[in-house]
Amino acid sequence: MDVDTATGTDLDDPGLYVNRELGLLAFQRRVLEEAEDPGNSLLERVKFLAILGSNLDEFFMVRVAGLKQQVEAGVTEVSPDGRTPAQQLEVVRQEAAALMASARACLEERLLPELAAAGIEVREYRSLDGPARAALRAWFERTVFPVLTPLAFDPGRPFPHISNLSLNLAVLIRDREGQERFARVKVPGTLPRLVPVDAGAGRTFVWLEDVVAAHLDALFPGMQVLESHPFRVVRNADFEIQELEAADLLETVEEGVRRRRFGEVVRLTVRRGIADRVLRLLAHELEVDPLDVYRIEGVLGLSDLVQLATLDRPDLRDGAFVPAMPAGLETAGEDLDVFAAIRRGDVLLHHPYDSFVPVVDFLRAAARDPDVLAIKMTLYRVGRNSPVVAALMDANLHGKQVAVLVELKARFDEESNIEWARALEKEGVHVVYGLPGLKTHAKVLLIVRRENGGIRRYVHLATGNYNAITAQVYTDLGYLTCDEAIGADVTDLFNYLTGYSAKTAYRRLLVAPINLREALEARILREIEHARAGRPARLVFKVNALVDRAMIRLFYRASQAGVDVDLLVRGICCLRPGVPGVSERIRVTSIVGRFLEHSRIFYFRNGGAEEVFLGSADLMPRNIFRRVEVLFPVTDARHVAAIRDEILAVYLADNLKTRRMRPDGSYQRVRPPEGEAPMNAQAWLLRRRESARG
Repeated sequence: MDVDTATGTDLDDPGLYVNRELGLLAFQRRVLEEAEDPGNSLLERVKFLAILGSNLDEFFMVRVAGLKQQVEAGVTEVSPDGRTPAQQLEVVRQEAAALMASARACLEERLLPELAAAGIEVREYRSLDGPARAALRAWFERTVFPVLTPLAFDPGRPFPHISNLSLNLAVLIRDREGQERFARVKVPGTLPRLVPVDAGAGRTFVWLEDVVAAHLDALFPGMQVLESHPFRVVRNADFEIQELEAADLLETVEEGVRRRRFGEVVRLTVRRGIADRVLRLLAHELEVDPLDVYRIEGVLGLSDLVQLATLDRPDLRDGAFVPAMPAGLETAGEDLDVFAAIRRGDVLLHHPYDSFVPVVDFLRAAARDPDVLAIKMTLYRVGRNSPVVAALMDANLHGKQVAVLVELKARFDEESNIEWARALEKEGVHVVYGLPGLKTHAKVLLIVRRENGGIRRYVHLATGNYNAITAQVYTDLGYLTCDEAIGADVTDLFNYLTGYSAKTAYRRLLVAPINLREALEARILREIEHARAGRPARLVFKVNALVDRAMIRLFYRASQAGVDVDLLVRGICCLRPGVPGVSERIRVTSIVGRFLEHSRIFYFRNGGAEEVFLGSADLMPRNIFRRVEVLFPVTDARHVAAIRDEILAVYLADNLKTRRMRPDGSYQRVRPPEGEAPMNAQAWLLRRRESARG
């Protein structure tokens, strides 16, 4: 029990905490609200529904799978909100089922009719006329039929393996002897899920599984096709790597990725009209708990709606924008001496409003500069066709000493990172895979350059990944500096990552799992002392998630001491704001908009001597204890003011895309009060960059 001595409040009271899994589902509901919002562009709403489908798949693959494993292992330890794993699993299933039903209602009752009114139809196959069916029959025979492999299930042929996230048809047929047979047909994921009926215009579509179902006679000649039912499987994908026992981490991760295909089934989705005997067979052969079977109306696998979201209909999507080039870096490429620009002053980048090009140009310049001696970098998620990786290979060809930490354990990016690690190694780059037991989540780039008879270190630190694609849709902050103390800290950090270093003292950086928790706690306690002494005291933290109980208790203590606390938490927040006597001075808001809020900002009023840290860490136990994370100080007063007044203040003023958390853990959408101008923070930041560029 943790009792606040000043108030007598038990800060471990389960009533003061929101369940982590329910908090994550609450975020998914906020995503759904964006799909439902008629104020958003129509294809953007479709995109949000596709994102929700993908997010729910991952939720089941990881979070539900983890709860099931705990239940099966007999774990009865309660969560901070007082629930056992079994109790959490029960309520999570209920909430997830309700969310899935709401999502399909949004699609069927709102989006599809509005799409049809805009000239984009998703039709049932049976509603097509004769010529359209004939054209699809020809397309099926030419394109789909050769790809399909019907797999029978009988005493001589075992039930086929159903791969994770695959869409399938359960088919009942009758042979010539009158015997009923079962077969499975996998709907090929290599073909577009939505098939254009009017191939030229591409404005009318049918679902691929319905096309396959309509032509099953071609797969079973001489047989009578009685019925077919689509079904979709989600498997446990949260594999654990025994790193300390692994002789080769790369091979171990590869094996783990392969095992993911065979994990326990944690969700089976079927259409509500499926025959009971077919469902019983599927559930038995897939060894699915009846509670993990979800009967739904309409289409399975909402993530495939992304195909509609990318249609070439500018009139139905948000307007395109061109990211700005920050002051001092307006001239890109070979015409810019990026090192001189950084020497003139630190550079703050706010993506996607600011272009990611300067980061790539910085790396490319280093690769070709004869005075650059070494490049060191961490890579967590870089994506396909990465210009960052290409620049690193180019640097190696130009004789630079290049060392790269590639985090193989970045969930669902393992295969991509394995490919990049091998490609870099093939080019002669020094590649390391991280520290045993820890994921390296820090975003750090170090350039060592020969200047004036000595060396100077140039550093890029960031809140987001070195991924040129996500930099266009995630909000993140980057910082270019040649600050001597930060450069020395980053050198020490790479010695920790690539060699053997037990260094525990850093000059400027806060590094998890070494000193980050202690440094953040000390600063929050300092804010409490400022409040008690009557000095200005305020905390503004912008993170993706707040789960760590010790940090939540500190926020409660800060509120009780008189510190004003604003928490901008995009996703999970396990803290309850506005609880009388505990968190009355704490406000929690979440913004879900056009861009994914991904930046992490830590602002301390500090009695007037403001401090701002940026970095890669969220306030979760995994970030603090089980990852290598970096928070770095913003040392330029201009940038401190910009972050305070032009980023944090703007987010806190948002009254269109903000949801405010209530004491009971629910969220209420903020609307502009009468007489107050509407404020969309992301749109404001876009307009500001556009006006600056103009």
